[in-house]
Amino acid sequence: MILLAAGSLSAQPTALYSQTDREIFREYLTAIEPYREAPLQTILEKTALFFLGRPYRAHTLEGSSDEHLTVNLREFDCTTFVESVVALSLTTESEVPSFETFIGLLQSLRYRNGAVDGYASRLHYATDWLWENEQWGVICNLSASLGGVKEEKPLNFITTHRDAYSRLKEDDAMLDRIALTEEEVNLRGGFYYLPKERIKKMADHIPHMAIIFFTTTIDGLDVTHMGFAFRKEEHLTFLHASSTGKVKVDERSIEEYTRNQRNTTGIIVAEINPAYSK
Repeated sequence: MILLAAGSLSAQPTALYSQTDREIFREYLTAIEPYREAPLQTILEKTALFFLGRPYRAHTLEGSSDEHLTVNLREFDCTTFVESVVALSLTTESEVPSFETFIGLLQSLRYRNGAVDGYASRLHYATDWLWENEQWGVICNLSASLGGVKEEKPLNFITTHRDAYSRLKEDDAMLDRIALTEEEVNLRGGFYYLPKERIKKMADHIPHMAIIFFTTTIDGLDVTHMGFAFRKEEHLTFLHASSTGKVKVDERSIEEYTRNQRNTTGIIVAEINPAYSK
């Protein structure tokens, strides 16, 4: 692995990546070049499809004992797949589509205020990630406008399951920082989601390549999975890094998937703002 002092982010900590990641990035730039002037939706689709078949690996950001910006284009969990596809797509639209531009965008998506400041600075809860990036104009949350309902349960899964997080098992100070973040998130009053029984009715209004977050009944937790809405003719499915083993376009529709997941309550739908990188 290589530690890179991010050029445009010289005041920030280093980025952790491999030489293979740089090579994959160069391959991606070659593959996406014909689409650089295409609409963002097309760039998102071609970027996500570039990684079809890449292996799934859980907890891809937990390998280091210290918090660094981890770049991994070789394998993904569901969150890092979404983050990487969005950051790469915005890089493609930028004036300088370099590796440094990509890691700068990835950092701004993943961390509160775009700054790496320990484990607690990472946006661990999906709805916090969404809220933060909506404030910066990167993302538009469409859930309420699609007829979503409000979920007001408190988010505290991380602090109530500290043993599941290696960085928190014996670090009381970091646990306290996470608890403060949870309090701040809960003061926002919850989040909107589209209940699974309404998805079929609203499917035609869910944009191709919108980010889909699957909401859950699990106490203290907002989301258990994420991916991209993917429209195949009249069939609305999703493209994701699947825990079954790889990045794929799922054979099931979003409605079918949520209906058959006992702990899934519905979806949050968010669209990348086409004007963000312009």
